[in-house]
Amino acid sequence: MSANSITTVQSLWRYPVKSMQGEALTSSHIAASGLTGDRAFALLDEDTGIIASAKNPRKWPNMFAFQANYTNLTTASFTITLPDGTQLQSSGKNINAALSTVLGRKVSLISQVPQNPQLEEYWPDIPELDNNDIVTDEDMPKGTFFDLANLHVLTTSTLEELKRLYPEGSFEIQRFRPNIVLNTAATGFLESNWLGKTLAIGSELQLKITDHCPRCVMTTLAQGDLPQDKRILRTAAQHNQAHVGVYAEIIQVGTVKCGDNITILD
Repeated sequence: MSANSITTVQSLWRYPVKSMQGEALTSSHIAASGLTGDRAFALLDEDTGIIASAKNPRKWPNMFAFQANYTNLTTASFTITLPDGTQLQSSGKNINAALSTVLGRKVSLISQVPQNPQLEEYWPDIPELDNNDIVTDEDMPKGTFFDLANLHVLTTSTLEELKRLYPEGSFEIQRFRPNIVLNTAATGFLESNWLGKTLAIGSELQLKITDHCPRCVMTTLAQGDLPQDKRILRTAAQHNQAHVGVYAEIIQVGTVKCGDNITILD
């Protein structure tokens, strides 16, 4: 089996609570279920039994104004920073009431996945997308708070290609919520060539690239200094079938660090 060393790990990202802003890491263990601590918690809409998600900004317009950071990964303790800067501890007795007040809907912070987890997804009025200006109910993988897969890989080549196609756009990593960002020298949508291939990262981790990552309205939403911009998603739809990055299956667990070398195994 031939191997071709191509790139390095630029950054690592973890999102303790689904649809909240996450945290940048310098290293992490990746188990069969994904990056340790990633999407380990979510907010449950008590009225509908559906998982709260920024995929439906009509119902949850300010989810990206919340920030979640672990204070102790071993005990799964974390802090949620509210839009006004107030900090809540995950173990706090009144955390559900506080979150419900800010969000305007009754929610519960949960770690146990419902038997049949679902979220709502808004499809914006973009000509290149099949479903326009509607909200659909979407099934989530059983036993997880992920949308489709438990590990998302993105390259700098793809970000730079999108920026070339739409120079006025802000194609920052945070818009796309990856777990692993790879620093690559090639041009174009590099990940499209990797489907079915295995990536060896550092001395332990091996990932099989399983599918493209289809993008949604979340990429267009404002967060931090990034403005709302529908052309972010439209550019991806026009030039790469709305794909940005790829999904991966963990075939050999291990620790990954920023700066680790990446090898593609054919």
